Amino acid sequence: MERLAFVGLGAMGSPMAKRLVDAGFELKVFDVLDERTHPLIELGAVRAASLGGAAEGTEALVLMVANAEQAEGVLFGEGGAAEALPEGAAVVVMSTIGPEAVRKLADALAERGLRTLDAPVSGGVARAEKGDLLIMAGGPENLFEELRPVLGAMGSSVVHCGPRVGDGQAVKLVNQLLCGVHIAAAAEALAYAEALGLDPRFVFETIRHGAANSFMLEDRGERMLEEAFVPPKSALDIFVKDMGLVRNAAEERALETPLSSAALDLYLAGKEAGLGTEDDSGVIRMFRQRSAPD
Repeated sequence: MERLAFVGLGAMGSPMAKRLVDAGFELKVFDVLDERTHPLIELGAVRAASLGGAAEGTEALVLMVANAEQAEGVLFGEGGAAEALPEGAAVVVMSTIGPEAVRKLADALAERGLRTLDAPVSGGVARAEKGDLLIMAGGPENLFEELRPVLGAMGSSVVHCGPRVGDGQAVKLVNQLLCGVHIAAAAEALAYAEALGLDPRFVFETIRHGAANSFMLEDRGERMLEEAFVPPKSALDIFVKDMGLVRNAAEERALETPLSSAALDLYLAGKEAGLGTEDDSGVIRMFRQRSAPD
């Protein structure tokens, strides 16, 4: 596949699309905020004036939007992409929207003669810029192999998680459960250090060399200490969404997930406090507020 389109040029989508341009793919780009397309156009991408324009003549349409509602709107809303995609084209859903939502989209796309691969990602903006993402793909193996060069331009670990559309989303939910709990744990630990009268920077620099370290402690812990919450590298609202998907899937299967539920409650409290559009590392402020004297 050489002719691609990319829809959704946010914090993660933009560097992912850049990797595709750098790899030599013919890439059309579209975002509701047109200014996001400009840096990619300068690198050789083509601006699509509409979703239909992005889809026309495209072999694979990559979606990196915020949620299931946006994905459905892009594909099936007024002037949506699905109508304009050539028969046999592929839709690659790289957003985290959950197994059920992506299977619903895949069924509707199949009715139009279109194929679907779900391929959510993990790794954050810095790794997206390097093409170093983990990509968890679900769908027919032959389609996965067709798209492997595309996925390989964006990720260093590209894994086929199963033959059903949604298998990649299911693995991503496990990933997000751990990420969400780890961010909450890092925030609690650093706030705990402050409450003990310790220098949190000293504690951070000490324990990150031992068994208690994690990617989230390294990455978000630094932002917590620097209070680098704006502009966000990963908005708190993303974990409100993703941990909500984790909880819903657990409830549907009658599985208790107390740690992830506690983390979700913390993110919901942060959103209620007006922190939703700021960096998720800002959740440490919830612990600080709760421990502050009246």
